[in-house]
Amino acid sequence: MPRFLLTVFVFFCFTIKMWSQPPTQEQLEERKAKIQLEIQEKEQLLKSVKKQERSVLTELVLQKEKIGLKEKLIKTTEKQTKLLNNDIYINQIKINQLNKDLVQLRKDYAEMIVKSYKSRSDQSRAMFLLSSENFLQAYKRAQYMKQYASYRKMQGQEIEAKTRQLTGYTNQIVVQKKEKEKLIIEKEKEKEALEIEKKEQEKIAAQIQKEKGKITAEIKKKQAETKKIDSQIKKLVRDAIAAANRRTAAASVKSNPKTTAAEKKAIESSTKIILTPEGKIVSDNFKANKGRLPWPVEKGAISLPYGDQPHPVFKSLMVHNSGIEISTESGATARAVFSGEVAQVQQITPLKKAVLIKHGDFFTIYQNLSSVNVQVGDKVNAKETIGKIRTDADGQTILKFLVSQNSVYYNPTTWLSGR
Repeated sequence: MPRFLLTVFVFFCFTIKMWSQPPTQEQLEERKAKIQLEIQEKEQLLKSVKKQERSVLTELVLQKEKIGLKEKLIKTTEKQTKLLNNDIYINQIKINQLNKDLVQLRKDYAEMIVKSYKSRSDQSRAMFLLSSENFLQAYKRAQYMKQYASYRKMQGQEIEAKTRQLTGYTNQIVVQKKEKEKLIIEKEKEKEALEIEKKEQEKIAAQIQKEKGKITAEIKKKQAETKKIDSQIKKLVRDAIAAANRRTAAASVKSNPKTTAAEKKAIESSTKIILTPEGKIVSDNFKANKGRLPWPVEKGAISLPYGDQPHPVFKSLMVHNSGIEISTESGATARAVFSGEVAQVQQITPLKKAVLIKHGDFFTIYQNLSSVNVQVGDKVNAKETIGKIRTDADGQTILKFLVSQNSVYYNPTTWLSGR
């Protein structure tokens, strides 16, 4: 390939790389480390599930999460291998071009050495100068001889430099090929591990089918309880809105005595929080952090996602979830996902408590707590512990987490960071 075309090709590749901005090996390695950490968390939860003989449904959901993470790990490894292949290819092009350049340089240098050898004697050089017709010609010949020697030296240096470059690229390819072999072996191991996980999943699913009647009854019972608790939570949110608006109305009358009774009543009766300037700032900050909020538990996996959906095992059975359920370790605590004010602390059932934290006109709700260490009116910060998550009779430790703006509920997953 001519040097000009090679330059155009390399520039084109570089430009495409800049436009597409693919992840680097370092970024992919960080991504892998993050996925592997999540897999370890799932393994710990699964061990805990089996050890405490929890519901096989929870075990199946965690197993599915683990399989999904292993599939992500394999895809990330494939991206690393592809990136290495591209680097190896580009480096090989550079090596080929350097080899061509060196062949030509060495040929030119050899010819120059031969010519120098033929005119190597001091007498020949002296005769070349003395045979000049005048002083100017002698000067020019002397300059020519000097430039010729300098050019020869420069060619030798260029050969040395290109040889060093060639050695560098060659060594780099050797390292890259070894890394590629390592990634291929790693990918095969990950595939083998994935097959084992899938067999384990089939085993759990088979166990569930044997207990289908019992499990279906448990699911329906839980859904009825969930529906009742959802009604209680909605009432708590309405009460929190009303309390916030009463405070706003009172503050409005105090700051502006001209506030009429009708205006005061309108504020108090609103089904949405009437935001003060300070409250609007808090609300806007919360909204601006959508997708970046920390998880309400330090470790955990979503065992039941948001919304109406077929049951993860019994597809004909629809289940509803107004938030998300996060399975975590026994003894785990719930933590605030954003700074705010505790609006409600309620005993939902004799064994379950709930905490509502207000962020402007947004609420984050933490259910299934066995104990709480905050009170109404407390100011909390992000990641501050608000209570201990209850472990039920089956050994399951599950936090139900909700996000709402006034009385409108959102999918909490879209608000949380990808971890």
